[in-house]
Amino acid sequence: MLDSRRLNLKNKRFATALASIRNTQKAIMISVENLKVEFGVKPLFQDVSFVVNDRDRIALVGKNGAGKSTLLKILCGAQKPTGGNVATAGDTTIGYLPQVMKLSDDTSVKEETRKAFADNTELQRRIERMQNEMAERTDYESEEYARLVEQFTQAHEQFIMMGGENYEAEIERTLIGLGFERTDFERPTREFSGGWRMRIELAKILLRKPDVLLLDEPTNHLDIESIQWLEQFLVQGAKAVVLVSHDRAFINNVTNRTLEINCGRIEDYRVKYDEYLTLRKERREQQLRAYENQQKEIADTKAFIERFRYQATKAVQVQQRIRQLEKIVPIEIDQVDTSALRLKFPPCLRSGDYPILIDSLSKSFGSHKVIGDVMMEIRRGEKVAFVGKNGEGKSTLVKCITGELDYTGELKIGHNVQIGYFAQNQAQLLDEQLTIRETIDRVATGEIRLRINDILGAFMFGGETADKYVKVLSGGERSRLAMIKLLLEPVNLLILDEPTNHLDMVSKEVLKEAIRAFDGTAIIVSHDREFLDGLVSKVYEFGHGQVREHIGGIYDYIRKRNAGSIQEAIDRNIAPTQDSKPEIPVENNRKQQYDQRKQQQKKLRKAERAVEESEKKISQMEKRINELDQLLMKPEKASDMTLVTEYTELKRTLDDENNRWLKLSEELEQLK
Repeated sequence: MLDSRRLNLKNKRFATALASIRNTQKAIMISVENLKVEFGVKPLFQDVSFVVNDRDRIALVGKNGAGKSTLLKILCGAQKPTGGNVATAGDTTIGYLPQVMKLSDDTSVKEETRKAFADNTELQRRIERMQNEMAERTDYESEEYARLVEQFTQAHEQFIMMGGENYEAEIERTLIGLGFERTDFERPTREFSGGWRMRIELAKILLRKPDVLLLDEPTNHLDIESIQWLEQFLVQGAKAVVLVSHDRAFINNVTNRTLEINCGRIEDYRVKYDEYLTLRKERREQQLRAYENQQKEIADTKAFIERFRYQATKAVQVQQRIRQLEKIVPIEIDQVDTSALRLKFPPCLRSGDYPILIDSLSKSFGSHKVIGDVMMEIRRGEKVAFVGKNGEGKSTLVKCITGELDYTGELKIGHNVQIGYFAQNQAQLLDEQLTIRETIDRVATGEIRLRINDILGAFMFGGETADKYVKVLSGGERSRLAMIKLLLEPVNLLILDEPTNHLDMVSKEVLKEAIRAFDGTAIIVSHDREFLDGLVSKVYEFGHGQVREHIGGIYDYIRKRNAGSIQEAIDRNIAPTQDSKPEIPVENNRKQQYDQRKQQQKKLRKAERAVEESEKKISQMEKRINELDQLLMKPEKASDMTLVTEYTELKRTLDDENNRWLKLSEELEQLK
């Protein structure tokens, strides 16, 4: 009896272990062994081995040019390696989103997205054909009719298992999640920009629900709302993900593993990106110590060889040291980025207190109102963000500010304002006949000319790349070059429209630090939360034709909006209190808000004047008291009661005025 129980327990343990092994084997989606890729003399990778498992969320990181995009192409089979093997588990499906792809222009948005369900739609058409055939035929007792019914039943069951007609709802949910409106569904794809058509391709890939998603910079053309939706989709719905992204917040929220390409090798860190940075720093410090010890050993060995090379009594020891030197495998240190590089904008004129004042500005294209009744005050030195879905008017308002578009309402550009504008098409304005170095050399002045090589290196134009002509550069390279050019021009109002789309993390950090140290005013149109974090102190949200002001940083704004749904946060009006009147119409409400802001500004200016006047009085009284002190120190004036009385009254008045100044200053701080 006891032996029987032990045998059963042993069998159960064996079955559990076997199941565990099978599950582990099944979990491996892609296996890479001894991968080697060569484009020139030096291999891009060599001896690279790793696996992609089910539920892995992998961030692929490394310097630009390290081979991240190449590795993704190899994983999906679009490119062959020089050596090694890439094996995909039997029925594993792969979805690949490259940075640039050929886009279709001959269908509507929904029709194009529906191609993701080509198998479903073909099966649905087959079912409809069989259904029509059964309705037309009358030979109900024949074997052919029975086979047709059986085929119809099997096909219908398969169609239900594949989700039936529910894919239409999935298509709509995905398109809306990626920023499309329902009114966009039937519009031809050719009416949309390249960025929006990339969203359609991303929607198709996500809807196919592949086992492994390979995404190369998926957030480049997404706004904040769409990025947050994609984050949730990848975390909750995807099986395995390998992604390249320069959006630090995005990869931290999505990934649980980091593969770093460095020095032609891959280091596997089974942690999020932020934790990887800490571990990488520790690892590099260890490498550096080992490298220094090895260099000391090499130097000592070479010194011994040189010292005793020609002494016959030391010949054996010299030959031993030579052999030791030949066997040493040099320790490679991880490539160091140039994030310590600091750029500083050149000196510029001081602008007025308010570089931008906007009052009731509206802009329409035909019958379509993009923005209406915009009110905005941007003070000198402020760094503000424009956020919102694409198409809600961010770039439109920027073009109104720069004078590219006309408008109704009032827009005042302050005294001595010099605008530096980086637009999405800024790269097209570069001189194609110049090299990269010549382009920068023409705008660099002063000591910055001595650091041109460092600056170009920080923006991925180091070495021989700096001598390439602008005409042979890709769109992303031109955008980076236009950004450097702007950084070196003397402006005091900086307007950047999606500046980080083609920058890696190092370049973004260099740009962020330059803007943070910038003495002037900055308006940044961006969806990159990590870039905006700690940089802006005010957020303007664009949505449904309105522009709403949020005081605080980008994460303060996101937290406020996440209290309800994002759409509700855009549309929400201030709820009335129990003692307040019923909610007034929107137009009246806007006017009331405008009047309240005007009143607030009026109170602020009045308080500032009161503080200034009080400070002037205090200064005058202190000056007079000093004069009286000098007079009363003279013997002949010491008993002059007129001076003594004036001195006593003045001291009392000064004390009262100091108290009044303190109160006025506190009131001013509260108003601010």
